[in-house]
Amino acid sequence: MTVHDLPAVNATLNGMSAILLAAGFVCIKRKKVAAHRACMIAAFSTSVIFLICYLTYHYFAGITRFQEPARIRPYYIALLTSHTILAVVIVPLILMTLYRALKQRFDLHKKIARWTWPLWMYVSITGVAVYLILYRIFPQHHP
Repeated sequence: MTVHDLPAVNATLNGMSAILLAAGFVCIKRKKVAAHRACMIAAFSTSVIFLICYLTYHYFAGITRFQEPARIRPYYIALLTSHTILAVVIVPLILMTLYRALKQRFDLHKKIARWTWPLWMYVSITGVAVYLILYRIFPQHHP
């Protein structure tokens, strides 16, 4: 495996996070607290591994730019911008949500999880979308 394989790894990790988040949501709605906890810890772990791989890729490969087709570029930039901003915002929210759960402050955990979960899900799904657009649907000339 080389550094250039990391975008596909990152998309897979984002997809896994989305699946685990969805499973965790279903579990808590069904009052399966232990299963919910396991799904959410797995989603968190998957996201941490993603972040390590993402930073590694961009450290070695630099920035990847969407160039063509030019008519799609504004839509891609809008998607990437929302994804990037929310990816930064979601980190402290995830940490606070996890902290409150680990401290068994479930009243506070539930209040913030109502914001954390949909934002985290959005970031996970749009991460896969960014990969598909950039590397599969409209592949740029990557090294």
